[in-house]
Amino acid sequence: MTRMPVPPFSYDDAVTKVRMAEDAWNSRDPDKVALAYTPDTRWRNRSQFINGRDEVRQFLAAKWEAEQEYRLIKEIWAQGDNRIAVRFCYEYRDATGQWFRAHGNENWEFDTGGYMAARHASINDVAIRESERLFRWDQGPRPAAHPGLSDLGL
Repeated sequence: MTRMPVPPFSYDDAVTKVRMAEDAWNSRDPDKVALAYTPDTRWRNRSQFINGRDEVRQFLAAKWEAEQEYRLIKEIWAQGDNRIAVRFCYEYRDATGQWFRAHGNENWEFDTGGYMAARHASINDVAIRESERLFRWDQGPRPAAHPGLSDLGL
């Protein structure tokens, strides 16, 4: 099976792939999200190394349990034939009620079927006040009219 769009990526294909990933992650459904990756996908997420879909699923389930009211915006940074570079921010609160905005960069590599084979993420969390939140849509995918990162000055 293929997961459109597939490499080689045009710029528009890469933008589509980025938005698809953003929408999937905003679903906070680890079973659904894990299906976008190859069965033997390799990740570096901060200082954690994750191998394979099963570990991705476990990682995401724990992530979204800890990062409550998670909302994410991704933006394309660059693209090549089978690679996409992304910058992103997400907001969440922890179990104590402290809000954070995480700022990060990802490098993605895809197989010929359009599944992500490798993901390298560098992320920094910044504590924010609830009044500083910018991502206030209802839980789920970001509305089409909601500003992106550049429009928000992030």
